[in-house]
Amino acid sequence: MGKPLGDFIRAKRDSVQPESLGLPARGRRRSPGLRRLDLAARAGISVEYLTRIEQGRDTNPSTAVVNALADALSLDPSERNHLRYLAKITRGGCAARIEPVPPPRQVRPSVLATLRLLEPGIAVVTNRLGDLLAWTGGFESVAGAAGVLDAAAPNLTRYVFTDPRARTFFADWADIADQQAFDLWLAPSVENLEWLTAELVPVAGPEFARRLKRHVVPPRGVLRLSHPAGPELRLVRETLELAADAQQLVVFLPADEHTAQAVDQLRGQRLRLRSIS
Repeated sequence: MGKPLGDFIRAKRDSVQPESLGLPARGRRRSPGLRRLDLAARAGISVEYLTRIEQGRDTNPSTAVVNALADALSLDPSERNHLRYLAKITRGGCAARIEPVPPPRQVRPSVLATLRLLEPGIAVVTNRLGDLLAWTGGFESVAGAAGVLDAAAPNLTRYVFTDPRARTFFADWADIADQQAFDLWLAPSVENLEWLTAELVPVAGPEFARRLKRHVVPPRGVLRLSHPAGPELRLVRETLELAADAQQLVVFLPADEHTAQAVDQLRGQRLRLRSIS
């Protein structure tokens, strides 16, 4: 898994301009952003300690230190949550070697019943790894023709990074790739994260590895799809967290009248619910 906590702190430090924090510009430097000396001073820790954290040699920073680093970097709420999560998995993973384990694919009957109530809408049950666990016929009418559901155990992250059709289907492929890579850090468990990344790194190549290590909280605007049947769809995503299951119920709503009409045509009259366990 490397040193995700240190990678994130280093990435944020490199992206911060000293002047934005009221620090004097120090002329031309070999590396961009905030110096370790400046960040350590703002966080009230030693440069040596900050170096150990960034290099992955200290895997148990206290909550106070994590919060001080968040304040020193002026992180927004989403970035603070990500920093705390990385600190948590860093502490949890330091005691022993992590064994990759696939996440469970079961969906509770009550969640499946909720999906049926959402027909003929576009909805899917997924997890942060991108596993597509159950979906409405409306979702299948939108995503099926592009090959998203072709695999026996479909996974959106694998599709985005390994299926050439994804770069056409997602009009903003780079944004979707950033989102899928970032969400892996919020996987049901560290073991699940290791399981998928160990599989994807060899086949998805440097494009995937680079995005996984960026640790930049991605924006999530309107989803634009170039459907194989012709219409461009613009969809708004609403996500309901199923915390007890480490899953999400995602509902896609037409962002405009043109999309609403196109979706009606794609869905047709025969809609069904399918789940994979």
